[in-house]
Order: sequence, then structure tokens, then C-alpha cells
Amino acid sequence: MRANCPQFSEHMAELSDFMVSKVRAKLIELFFRNPSEMWYVRELTRLTGEEINAVRRELARMTESGMVKSEERGNRLYYMLNHHYEFFPELLTAVAKTSGLGKDMKRNRKKLGDIDFIMFSGKFARFGSHSNTDVDILIVGNVVLPELSVLVKKEEEKRGYEINYTVISKEEFEFRKERRDPFLREILAGSRVMIIGSEDEMLETKPQLST
Repeated sequence: MRANCPQFSEHMAELSDFMVSKVRAKLIELFFRNPSEMWYVRELTRLTGEEINAVRRELARMTESGMVKSEERGNRLYYMLNHHYEFFPELLTAVAKTSGLGKDMKRNRKKLGDIDFIMFSGKFARFGSHSNTDVDILIVGNVVLPELSVLVKKEEEKRGYEINYTVISKEEFEFRKERRDPFLREILAGSRVMIIGSEDEMLETKPQLST
């Protein structure tokens, strides 16, 4: 007789899962998607669709914690992301996984095929300056390319530039990693944010079988 096991419903992670306030979650997502921008309170109120007092409260808490910085210009106080915040990398990962393309990829993982790893370059995740020679995304697995293309084009429209992504099967990935392929090594040498899969497993060098 089978033992009764607790049933867990699938839950799509959201940035608000890690925050006490949904207002803070909205502000953090906005700041990270525009990391070089600065805004005053009424702009942030309009962009988040939240009450001005709630936005002011969260900005005060975020400034006190060091998450954002403030700067007076004229008669206005502007707020911007603090790239030196202690938990900046952790927040960056959370935002990349729970918003935009990262969220779409996780939500549509089954439609995308048999996915082992999806990795965003650190520059891409931080919305940094873009170069046509950069590889923004590495996707490892048996991928349904038309489904992937739909998600990528949606993000391209938001960002206003063409996203460079590399799709490779798990077998080829392991083969090229074992042989220290220069193209793959260059991709893996940079900073990264894992959207799907374990970074340790992705970078692990598997022992060769003796013949």
C-alpha cells in the first residue's frame, strides 16, 4: 500500500516572495531594469502605480539599508540603485529569475524543451552596455527553437536591441567543455546569473572513462 505523501502545488517564484512589501518588490525590479537611471518620488509613484506615501516609506527603508542612494538636484531628491550594496549579486539573481525574460523562460520551461541550463551573462542580467559580439545567453539542452524565439523577441522589443544567444545540446556542451573549447571557455569565464540549473553542475568537469 502506498503511503500518502503531502501534495505540493507548483509555485512560480516571484520577487515579492523575498520581500515584505510588494511596493519594494516593484521598486527593486524597476531599479534593476534601469540600473543607471535616477528618479524622483512622483516618477516612481507613476511607474509603479503605487501610493506616494507607500513609495516614500519604502525608499526611506531602502536608502537606510544601502540598497539605493539618494542625491539632491535642484529642489528634488533623486534615487538610484547602489551597485555597492552588500547583497547586490543576490538581488540581481532574484530579479533576473523573477522578472522579464528569466521569468518567462522559467514559466515556459516545458514548452522550451528538455532544458539543462540557462545562463545569462552578468552584463545582460545587469542591463549593462551591449555589444554585438557579446553572448548574452547560453542555453544547454534539447531546445524547441520556435518557442525560444518568441520569448527572446518579446525581450528584444523591451530592450531595443538584438539579443545574442547560443543554444547547444548537453552532449556537445560536455564535449566542448572537456576539450576546453575557446568559444565556450570565453562564455563561462565571465560573470553569470543562472536562470535554470545549477552553476556547480554546469561547471563540473566530468571524469573521462578509461578505455
